[in-house]
Parts: sequence; structure tokens; C-alpha cells
Amino acid sequence: MIDIKVPTIGESITEVTLLKWVKPAGSYVERDAVIAELESEKATFEVNAEQAGTLEHLAKEGDTLNIGDLLARIDETAPKPANAAPAPIKENKAPTPPPVPTEAPVTAVSNEIKATPVASAMIADKKVDPKSVKASGHQGKILKEDVLAALSNPGKIAFKGTDLHSRNVRAEKMSNLRKTISRRLVEAKNTTAMLTTFNEADMSAILAIRSANKDKFKEAHGVGLGFMSFFAKACSIALSEWPTVNAFIDGDQLLYHDYADISIAVSTPRGLTVPVIRNVESLSMADIEKKVAELAAKARDSKLTQEELTGGTFTITNGGVFGSLMSTPIINIPQSAILGMHKIQERPMVVDGAVVVRPMMYLALSYDHRIIDGRESVGFLVRVKELLENPAQMLMGRDPVKTLLEL
Repeated sequence: MIDIKVPTIGESITEVTLLKWVKPAGSYVERDAVIAELESEKATFEVNAEQAGTLEHLAKEGDTLNIGDLLARIDETAPKPANAAPAPIKENKAPTPPPVPTEAPVTAVSNEIKATPVASAMIADKKVDPKSVKASGHQGKILKEDVLAALSNPGKIAFKGTDLHSRNVRAEKMSNLRKTISRRLVEAKNTTAMLTTFNEADMSAILAIRSANKDKFKEAHGVGLGFMSFFAKACSIALSEWPTVNAFIDGDQLLYHDYADISIAVSTPRGLTVPVIRNVESLSMADIEKKVAELAAKARDSKLTQEELTGGTFTITNGGVFGSLMSTPIINIPQSAILGMHKIQERPMVVDGAVVVRPMMYLALSYDHRIIDGRESVGFLVRVKELLENPAQMLMGRDPVKTLLEL
């Protein structure tokens, strides 16, 4: 018998949670096949079979296990079933969840919602929001009766899995990741002198650049041109000019970083993760976008490594994707500052004495006042605003005209 133990995954991690068994008990598994998924306080990772054989489970899904605990056994002497197909080395990847829709469909059933043809026609004809319909069909399919029930109770919506007037209370065990998020956020609030300063940026120039170049950019680089590359590049320049914002407190010392490793906050079904883009100051816009796409995909599939989740010097979080207009983000300790992006919204602005409509975004910089003073925090945020409103300055970090005139 081969013992499969919970592997060591980091010096500070002592326990993990068994998320799920990928291979059922008693099944024959090939060597290196993924048999289980474990979750630590920082990431999710896979456990592979060390030998081919019959699998025996020694823990249940949801169990908390210590590093080194027995997870499973494999009987390598068991004969391989005659009808067993060869298994690939990596398999059963976690499915990528569907993207969060920005607007709820109100006149038809989207491809993500299953309904019978009659129910679909009724939803379209009566302009019913499919999300307000409680599905009773097989595998969550909406039936004609479900639509009629929704129409008979206009404006009344039952929570998922319950009926109208429900008083149900559900208890779920906190995951290791959620426990870590909770602990670190409270620690940040209790151990830092956190303050937030605000500004706003006119996004007209960036929107114009994206509109004019997005197709060519994707054709040339194989990735879309998003907002994050502009913000990451602007922050890397501003961090080089305001080094205190990029520094940590370590006891009675200040640790300054002569590089910009920027953490990008990514929301996943299991909680918030902050993978790191290394040396942003040395990357092109395309390099940044490729890295953002890569890390976001890994975060959704719970494939981020320990190295990809540690070591950032500054964080950017984008609440605008969820519609947030303004917020005060919490510092990602041991970092000293975090920049919050928000929703781009057209607002009346006074430009040269005239009222014009401009696409504006509020910016929020939360910072540790123990190390960063008002001058540094405001100066940093004003510089980010300047770079966003004048993207040409990102090319050399200065105003091209002033550079030309040596001013």
C-alpha cells in the first residue's frame, strides 16, 4: 500500500481543508492522476497519485487536515480493470465559472438559464426576469408552471432553494481562505493608521485610445486592451517618484523597494485573492495585459501558486467591475497602500469655464499614515491622475512637450 499524505506547501501553513475528491473511493487511478483538491489559507492545489492502483479514501470532503496527515492509500498491487481507459496526467480541471453578467436579462432566457420552450416563450412575452423564477424542473430547468407562479406573485421573490415567507437559516463552515481574508483585514484595521484620500480622473483619453486601438492591439498581442494595464503602468511610474508609498514598516526600519510588484485583487467564487505581477515598471502594456489575463484565469480555476500570491509591494483593486462608485479599500498588509478603481460614469464637469460631460472615475488611495504622510499620499494620487489623463506621459514618465523643451 502507498500512503498519500498532505504535502508541505509553505512554512507558515499548518493545515488544509479537503475541498473534494476528484476520484471516487475504490476506483483505479493512474500514476500522477489528480485524486483530490485541497485548500490552504492562501490557495487551492491538487494532490496526485504517486502510483497506479486502487484508491482508498481516509478523509471526508470538508475535513480539516494537518500537514503530514494521511489523506488516502493506493493499493498498487490491485490489477488494472480491463475496461479502464488511460488517464491523462492532468485531468478534471476545475470548471471556469460563467462570467458575472452586468445586466439581468428581462425579455428572454439567456444561454446560462435552462427553460422549456413554452416557459421561454412566456418569459419573453411577459417580460419576466428569469432570475425571479424559481425553477422546479430536472437539473434546475424552468417549467411553464414556474413562470405562472412568478406571474401570480409579482414583485415577490423567494430566495434560492426556499419558498416565499421562508425563515430558513443556513450554517456553512468558513473555508481556510475566508478565515485568512477575515483575519488579515481585521489585522490591517487594527495595526495600521489607515487613512484614505480621494481624487477623480477624466478617462476620456484612455477610452479614446482603447476605442481606436483595441482591435489592432488584440490582433498584434493576442489579448484585449483593458484598463488595468493603464493603471498598473501609471502606478509603477508614480511609485518610482514617491518611494514611501512602495515601502514597508519592518520593526524600527523602513524597507524601500526599487521595483513595483503590483498585486491585483481578483474576486473568485471562494473569496478574494491578490496575485502579483512582478516588475511592472519593466513590462510593456501587452505584457501586463497578458499577465492579468493569466493570473485571473488561474484565480478562477484555483490554480494560483504560493509564489504568485506573495511578495507584492502595492495593490490595485477594481470595485468598478461590480458597479461601485466610491469605496475605501483596506490595505493589503504588510504593504502600506492600496489604490481603488471605480465605475466610469459620465458627469458634468467644468472645463475652461464651460460645463461639459466627461467619463469620470473616482480614485481612492488608502494608506498607512505611520509611514506615508499627506504630502506623499496626495502627491502620489495626483500623479496617477495626471498619467491617466495624459497617457502619452507613460512613455517616458514625463510630459512630452516639457521634455522636448527641457523644462
